[in-house]
Amino acid sequence: MFQIAGYETYEDGHVIFEEGSNGDWIYVVEEGAVEISKRVEGKRLVVEVLKPGDIFGETAYIDKQPRSATAVAKGETVVGIVDRDFFDQEFNKLSAEFQKILKTVALRLRRATEHAMKG
Repeated sequence: MFQIAGYETYEDGHVIFEEGSNGDWIYVVEEGAVEISKRVEGKRLVVEVLKPGDIFGETAYIDKQPRSATAVAKGETVVGIVDRDFFDQEFNKLSAEFQKILKTVALRLRRATEHAMKG
């Protein structure tokens, strides 16, 4: 499915990336689980818990905005890092119009998640 550049192992509770950080990588959960959460009015709210096969980090990578959420390992977790060159090559094969559609979807998802979390 994805070409993996490398693997990283995280212990329970280790932060993989923080909300607001730069989004240079896309990840695939290989083993364990990853909790995705957002800070809303000083509280941490869980958006989703990802399982093996799930990808994360794609929104920031596609829309070139800071990370919209925090990713934390739940239990011992192994993630694959999608090869950036491979992803760029695949993304660049898409027409400019389709690339724009994906970027728009990523931005709308970001806005919808932020709106939903604020209640």
